[in-house]
Amino acid sequence: MSNYSGKHLHIVSFNVPYPPDYGGVIDVFYKIKALHELGVKVHLHCFHYGRDESKELETICESVHYYPRKKFYQAIYSSLPYIVGSRKSDEMLSNLTADDYPVIFEGLHTCFYLNHPALKNKVKAVRMHNVEWDYYRSLKESESNYLIKYYYHYESNKLRKFEDELKHADRVFAISKSDYEYLRQSYENISFISAFHNNDTVTARTGKGDFILYQGNLSVVENNQAAMFIAKKIAKDLPFKFVFAGKNPLKSLKKEIKSISNIELIENPPFEKMAELMREAHINLLFTFQHTGIKLKLLNSLYRGRFVVVNGKMVNYTGLEPLCVIEDNPKVTQRIITDLMQTEFTQHEIDKRKRLLESQFGNKHNALLMLKEVFG
Repeated sequence: MSNYSGKHLHIVSFNVPYPPDYGGVIDVFYKIKALHELGVKVHLHCFHYGRDESKELETICESVHYYPRKKFYQAIYSSLPYIVGSRKSDEMLSNLTADDYPVIFEGLHTCFYLNHPALKNKVKAVRMHNVEWDYYRSLKESESNYLIKYYYHYESNKLRKFEDELKHADRVFAISKSDYEYLRQSYENISFISAFHNNDTVTARTGKGDFILYQGNLSVVENNQAAMFIAKKIAKDLPFKFVFAGKNPLKSLKKEIKSISNIELIENPPFEKMAELMREAHINLLFTFQHTGIKLKLLNSLYRGRFVVVNGKMVNYTGLEPLCVIEDNPKVTQRIITDLMQTEFTQHEIDKRKRLLESQFGNKHNALLMLKEVFG
């Protein structure tokens, strides 16, 4: 328990945060769990689409409320971004105004009521998961379908305008240092609070593994782009085994991998299998071409895996740079991999991670920082 034991807090989530199986809901679920362990009574409000109601959430929340999200055709023609306009509920507003407890809105997605007069006297905080307009701009640049590209462009412009609503928040919590530096140029009361995650302690193993792992949601264009780059530019010309693991890989990646004999594709591994792959790999190789937020798979790899090799956009301005091998050039990355595959992962490296991760990136640490900002 803590000094905040018995305090009540509303959290408005863009989706049902259980099971915690993708980036945004992982942050929400493990935040709630950490707050519960500190004795905070969380009143959770979820926009409900595509995911079931959860008994597990009821065990760590004081109350759980579900609201339908509007369909695409009901909200797309609004002047608001679709991700915002589709998440409004008179019932939720009524529930939020029934007491004087503070509110944390998860992402711009949930900020429809941020400036509502009925919430004027409440402490209101926004947890930013990305600089959303920039994220949608990046999605546009990665997309080849013209209609989808236009949608991302249209949504990015609306999100850029809607971001100005953050001036009505009492606190804004950036998830990465780069987001923090961007937001503090325009808004007050910005704090950096890193991502919540499902790791309590560093469980990385010493010694050597015999393969290199790339993992992520392989149905996402950004991750598919990174996987294709690794396959063509890095894995193809090396003698080592590569494993690509993740959800619903796209056909283009499957086709590419078929022609490269040293890559094994593992589709839709369960949580336990993915955790085992991260622990057993000798190198967790993580590339991205979008400099947005902090990647939970990077944190997971550092808590669980041996060597972590990344490109700059994966790690820059996260505070995790000292724990990674950073390289953008694929030819140089090949040489780094060749050297590391002959190198033992030592206890010294594990101790180095423990000192940084458990002091600055632990869930309890992050939860206490957040509570101090919200309750004073």
